[in-house]
Order: sequence, then C-alpha cells, then structure tokens
Amino acid sequence: MKIATYIWRITVLFGIILSSCIKDPQLPPSTNPSGITPLQQIPTGRSMVMYEINLRAFSANGTLAGILPRLDSIAKIGANVIWLMPIHPVGVERGINSPYCIQNYMEVAEEYGTLEDLKILVDEAHKRGIAVILDWVGNHTAWDHGWIEAHPEWYAQDGNGTIIHPPGTNFTDVAELNYNHPDLRDTMIATLQYWIDEAQIDGYRCDYADGVPFTFWSDAIEAVNTNTDRELIWLAEGERADHLDAGFDMNYAWGMVGAIERTFRDGQSPTQIFTTHQNLYNSLEPGKHWLYFTTNHDKSAWDAPPAQIFGGPNGSFAASVAVVSVGGIPLLYSSQEVGQSVPLPFFSQVPINWNANLDLEQRYQEFFRVYHTETALREGENTFYPHMDVFAVKKSLNNEEVWILVNARSSAVTFNLPAAFASSTTTDLLTGNTINLQNEISLAPHDCFILKPE
Repeated sequence: MKIATYIWRITVLFGIILSSCIKDPQLPPSTNPSGITPLQQIPTGRSMVMYEINLRAFSANGTLAGILPRLDSIAKIGANVIWLMPIHPVGVERGINSPYCIQNYMEVAEEYGTLEDLKILVDEAHKRGIAVILDWVGNHTAWDHGWIEAHPEWYAQDGNGTIIHPPGTNFTDVAELNYNHPDLRDTMIATLQYWIDEAQIDGYRCDYADGVPFTFWSDAIEAVNTNTDRELIWLAEGERADHLDAGFDMNYAWGMVGAIERTFRDGQSPTQIFTTHQNLYNSLEPGKHWLYFTTNHDKSAWDAPPAQIFGGPNGSFAASVAVVSVGGIPLLYSSQEVGQSVPLPFFSQVPINWNANLDLEQRYQEFFRVYHTETALREGENTFYPHMDVFAVKKSLNNEEVWILVNARSSAVTFNLPAAFASSTTTDLLTGNTINLQNEISLAPHDCFILKPE
C-alpha cells in the first residue's frame, strides 16, 4: 500500500482505538499539538550513541518523570538518543507483566505516568540535544487487547479458528497478529504516526521485527516518513537484510555480541571481532548500520549483566571500548555504566543503584567524550593488527590517526607493537598522559588505551 492511498483524518485515528470497529483507518495530517520544540537535527550515522532505558529499573518509582533527574547524566555520558522500553498498558489475561504485552497502543500505562509526563520528558531531552524513540511492538498484542473481540480476523489462527501465540516461540502471554488484513496495517501505521505528532518523539525501535512482513515495514516507514516534516530514527530488532531495504536505518548485530563474548569471556582471539565487523559491513548500503552492544534488556535480565560476563566492571568497560571502536552504532543499556552486578529484570521493578560504581561511570564519560571529539575514532578506516590477547586497531581519517589497544584478558599482557606504533610519542586520550612507545607495551588486566600520535 503506497502513501497516496491514505486520506489524512485525525478523527478516524481515535475511532480506531475507542471502537476497534472502523474500517479503513487513516493517518492524520502531520501536526504538533503538544507545542514541544522538535529536535532540530537528529543524530545520524556514527555520531549516534543510543541509550536504552528500562523504566521499571531506572528510578525508585519506575516512571517517566523519574528519568528527568538523570537526563544531564545521560547527556554527560555522551548518549544522544534515548530508547524507552514500551510505555503502554500491559495485558493481564495470560500475562506475566511483560512490557512487550501491549493492551493499548494509544495510551501511556498508569504505572509510568501520563501522556503529559512523556511530553515533558521529550521536551527536556530535546533541550539537551537528545532524541527520544519509543519501543513499538508490531508482531503481537495482549490477549485482552480490544482487537481480540472486535477484530479476531486480525490475528493468526490455527486450523480450528483459534487465535495462537507467536509460532516457534514461548511467548504464550501474547497473541500473534496477521498482517494479511489491510485494516490492521492501516491501524498500526496510524498508531505509529500518533506518537510522532502527539509527543514529538523522534522514531522507533521496532520489537521482533523479523516476525513482521517486509511489505508492512516498507509501507509503514514510507507513510510515516512522508507524513512528517522531520527526520526520524528507525531501528529494527532483527537481522533480516530486507529490514534495511524497507527503510530501517539499523539492524541488530547479535553476531557481534557473540564475537565479543567469545573474545573476553572464552579467551578466543580478538581477530573474530574484526572479521565479524567486516562481514557485517562488507555489502552494506551507505548510510545503513548495525547496532553494536555488549548488553541490552534481554541480555541483562535473562543471561547476565556485562560485569558478570566480562569478568568485572573493568572487563565490561574494556569490552565496550572494543565494540564501540570497531564500528557500528553504539548502544548503552541503563545500568551498565555503574557496573550492574546481578541480573536486572524488566517484568518487575528493581531500581538501579546509581551510586554503585561512580568511577566506572566516569570512565564511560571520558571514553564517549573522546568518541565525539575524535573524528578518526568515530569515522576512521580500520587497520587491524591480529593478536591472541589484545584488540589492536588503527583508525585513520584524512591526516588524523588514533590507535586503540584493549587487553581482553584478566591478566597482564605484553604486546609487541607493530612497526606503525613503535618508537612514537603519543597522548592517551582517556587520561591525558603522554606515553612514549618503544617496541612493546605492558597492558594491565583489561587495560584500555586510545593513543594519539604527536
């Protein structure tokens, strides 16, 4: 379905949600009823540093308003895109209190606050140059969503006509949607448009994107982009190559997560980080990217937080430096900057202790300060130097260079410097210290250097 097929009417949008019975729901005209000042220029490409917020853990009360006191800390750590995990009411029927079990796409859940709270958060973020994107769940709804009764045909069904949960998953708390129905597609596009206009958000992270057809993503992204007079951010939680063809800016790089873990946790060579990056970007269209991370809400809840996986706070920081330096769009998950040491749930409310590891948070601040100020680190071409224990790369852009050395081990390592590094006077951009390189350098456990030659 192309954009020309839509007739823009705001009244239909509200009718969709209130009655769930109106056919041919339409997109509204692009407006700004909130009065919020839109972000004049969203971060793009490698200038983007994304920061995922688990609302239930972020503050003592787990609300949108609870984010406000830490907005300056988010800005100071170098993040310029906030991704809010789902803010909508959660289903109760068959439910397990998952925020990804959506009961109503058009409301802010009472546990998080109000629409006005969202608007205030977006406005305050925009004042700091930070974009805000919402987590949007397109594959399934709660069993007590109004569409179950009003539009059972919008759901996948078995041979007996019984609505089913997503096939091949254990997501029994949700019902699978069926995108063969044009009315469902129109309605979902309308919900995406609503938050863009009503709260001036800056885009979406789309949950379980691999479970939704290419044709819907293509139509939806085209429709919302065309009906909005500003640039938006589109992140797919998926690895299908056609997501980027559909209009998404970024895909998830789970392969890179595996490479980082095998290197730092399992003692394998950092060379696989380089080869994984090259394979991911080898045939990628210019302007498209992969999201690189060491943790997110799923990893920190169901597997372990990075401080456990990578051998403590220093190991988790070293892993972050490596994965951000090699390329991709970096993602930080709220809590990793203070070395969260135990799994962090998102089905229940367990507040983060923001005072747990302030020196680690400061190290992240310093690293991303360098990331934003050193164009060669952010945008430079990679020259890799294979080693069994040390992540070593030279980043080059025009006449600028930076050298990154990261000890992937929890024990000291002596690294024989390549000829390009040897006998050089450098500044460690993380500390400001002058380091005179000879033929080798000793790296303490999980040591990190970002060296700029003089």
